[in-house]
Amino acid sequence: MSEPSFQDDVLTELGDDRLQEIAGLLGTDATGAQELVDSSVTELSGELRQAAAEPASADEVRAAVDEVASAEPPLQGVATLGGLAAGGLMAGVLAKLARPAASAVAKRTGLPPATVDRAVDILVPVIVAALTKRAAAKKGGDGLGDLLGGGKK
Repeated sequence: MSEPSFQDDVLTELGDDRLQEIAGLLGTDATGAQELVDSSVTELSGELRQAAAEPASADEVRAAVDEVASAEPPLQGVATLGGLAAGGLMAGVLAKLARPAASAVAKRTGLPPATVDRAVDILVPVIVAALTKRAAAKKGGDGLGDLLGGGKK
């Protein structure tokens, strides 16, 4: 059996209630919200990989990945309850990348940028939780690429 994609892990961590919250923001159904989540996670993953490849931000990304890899996995649902408010270095890195990612998704989908921004804000702590769980499951992995996977579905 193949490993679930990172997008699948984020959707699982997000849960139905938060997916419905995003659907409400968008004025769509769960399928439309899921498409936005998939697109946003793909965009944020790409932004994170790009930041890791740039000398100016590579050390910060590497430190954030190391912190996520050394953390204990959060309790199920903690991210959806705001339990990862601080989120550590990874939350900070993702917060910096959230606006460019949301802008790209808004441009590609035609959705209002402010709406996509709010949806991506909901996703940041969920992505941190999913990364932490993946890191715990992949002890001894190869860093960011190992955590994000190949983007295969």
